[in-house]
Amino acid sequence: MCSVPPRSAEVPNRHSLFWKLAILLVGFCLLMIGLSWSWGRHMETQNAYLSDQARITLTDYAAEAERAWKQGGQAGVDAWMADMASKEGTWVNVLGPDLQSLSSTPLTPEQSRKITFLRGIDWPVSRRVIGLPWMRVPFVEHPEQGLLVIELPERLMPGRYRLFWRFMTNGVIPGLFTLLLCIGLYRMLIMPLIQLREQANAWRADQLSARVASSTTSRQDELGELGRAFDDMAERLQGTVVLQQQLLRDLSHELRTPLSRLRVACEGDADAGQLRERLGREIDCMQRLVEDALQLAWLDTERAPPSKEPIQVQALWDMLAEDACFESTWPSTQLHCALDASCWIQGNLNSVAQALENILRNAIRHSPASGVIRLDGRRQGDHWLLWLEDQGGGVAEAELERIFAPFTRLDGSRPGDGGFGLGLSIARNAIVRQGGRLWAQNTGQGLRLNILLPAVQQVGAGLSRDCGLSGSSPRGASPLPPGYNR
Repeated sequence: MCSVPPRSAEVPNRHSLFWKLAILLVGFCLLMIGLSWSWGRHMETQNAYLSDQARITLTDYAAEAERAWKQGGQAGVDAWMADMASKEGTWVNVLGPDLQSLSSTPLTPEQSRKITFLRGIDWPVSRRVIGLPWMRVPFVEHPEQGLLVIELPERLMPGRYRLFWRFMTNGVIPGLFTLLLCIGLYRMLIMPLIQLREQANAWRADQLSARVASSTTSRQDELGELGRAFDDMAERLQGTVVLQQQLLRDLSHELRTPLSRLRVACEGDADAGQLRERLGREIDCMQRLVEDALQLAWLDTERAPPSKEPIQVQALWDMLAEDACFESTWPSTQLHCALDASCWIQGNLNSVAQALENILRNAIRHSPASGVIRLDGRRQGDHWLLWLEDQGGGVAEAELERIFAPFTRLDGSRPGDGGFGLGLSIARNAIVRQGGRLWAQNTGQGLRLNILLPAVQQVGAGLSRDCGLSGSSPRGASPLPPGYNR
């Protein structure tokens, strides 16, 4: 799996957490501004104007004053004013159209001055004026005949709960909306972090199957990417642990057979020469098994991408085929390469050589002694598709993928013996780590293993098939890995 490089500083995309937070905070600020303006205007209106009940009360007083004037004249007005003084405890008078008192008590100069600043019951009332405001209320039936003038009673003054509503408007309500904002931020930012912490704690408790909640991984922002990265890391970690456990179980199982043979050989009656020869074979077998198992484990756990360079496949095949003929006693005419010198791939020399060598050995092992193994390929865009065909009879279609699993040997499905079932696993890991693919298919006569690797984009003219051995190669490219022994 290729590692994802860290992002450099860039403009946030449209699903970025930055835009979500910006929209949330801007919306909250606009909401608070609108609420403060509209609610403030509403409370200002409520605190500046008389309530409907106060207006009804004053209108009723004006009607009573009108009746007292009509029914009793000046004496009736005096009696009504005395009753009002005892009822409301405030100054009150009844004036005629000429703004003169209709009672027996004339207006004082101070009172005459104040009646020039009378307020109607529909006017705003300010608390900034010292004392209580004086209100004018015309008669109800005949407004032109007189009016009631009254110093507004304290109980009828608007804005009695001004301080309370100011506290609610400027303190409690913004506090509630801020609390809702904090809850939203908590759910948006903190809850995903809590889920990631719980997953990390689950890993610490060896619960590798734990995953981040879908509510986090389905998000299209940075926290969603972090959650998906956590899940990918958990899957990779779980797969690595499972592979290591399986590898240890298989390795311990495979080591029992040569160890048992060693015990039998030591307890037998064979002479020293035979025993020494038998011990050597079993030790070599165990050494190959351990080396292959360690190589497979290293390939699976290695994360750094391997270095790549141009490789001429034809020249590399010649070297591998020569070694294979020496080991298997096959003649070179049975290992045929149909590729020409133009086949250059981009890859790691050690990994490609190891993968191709394992595939070749597997083909020889499962092919009849007179069989022919053929390497061929074609260019596909920016890649080379290579395939190696043997004449071993192939495998069942259901087993084409399983042959790449470690320690897999399909007994009876293909002729031949030997090996530990690690060669193809190592080959696939080596190819995949270079951005390539390795898969198998049946040809009717045998098995074809397909390899897809990146091609060298620009290769200079005059390259020979020997690739540096008897010709030129691009900038020091060699078909053989460093330290490769022929």
